[in-house]
Order: sequence, then structure tokens, then C-alpha cells
Amino acid sequence: QVQLVESGGGSVQAGGSLRLSCVASGRAFIPNILAWFRQAPGKEREFVGGISGSENRTYILDSLKGRFTISRDNAKNTLYLQMSGLKPEDTADYYCASPKILWAHIPSTPHDYDYWGQGTQVTVSS
Repeated sequence: QVQLVESGGGSVQAGGSLRLSCVASGRAFIPNILAWFRQAPGKEREFVGGISGSENRTYILDSLKGRFTISRDNAKNTLYLQMSGLKPEDTADYYCASPKILWAHIPSTPHDYDYWGQGTQVTVSS
């Protein structure tokens, strides 16, 4: 099993910044793909971006490029999501996820991910 624990959420005003963290643990964890998803109330879970296991290839949703950055520190088994220029529409629960399979690409659909954190809430007020 792999355990994922997110932190760093909170309430900010529009234009503000937050950095989310996700620590991975468990004997089954290897430097595999890690990804961020978010889910706003009443909406489906949405892929935010992901990063590969060892080459640090990243992918961010086009609409979020320039505001969101993904990175990881494999020595700390930690995934980060740096968010700046936050907007009220970024309000959501943010989840990190990792697949069992060593995909060659970074999947963007939730069903391709097997391990999920409990989520951290981000609220952006106008």
C-alpha cells in the first residue's frame, strides 16, 4: 500500500498564493508518477497536473499554466503544487494521487490512479 497525505490548503484572497504538499509513504511506494486533482462542489474531479517518477517531466492543465507549478523532491517523497494568482474558481478540494502502473505517460483521468490522499481544501475569496 501507498499512503498519500496532503497539506497546505487554506483560505486566501484572490491573487494570493498557496503551496500544497503531498507526502508519500509505504513500502509499496517507488518514484512513480504523482499527480494533483481537484474537485469543486458539485463538479467532477479534474486533473490539475502531474510529474513523472524520475525524469521530472511535468504536465499542467493548459488553463493553469503560468499560475500553477508542480515539482517533487524524491529524497523526501514529497510532491508540491505551487499556486499563485489564485482565483475564486480555483476553490476546490485538492487531492494527490499515484498509480500502481508505471505509465510511460502521465494519465489525466482519475480511474488511472490507484492511491489517493484525503484531500486538502483550498478556498479563494474575491
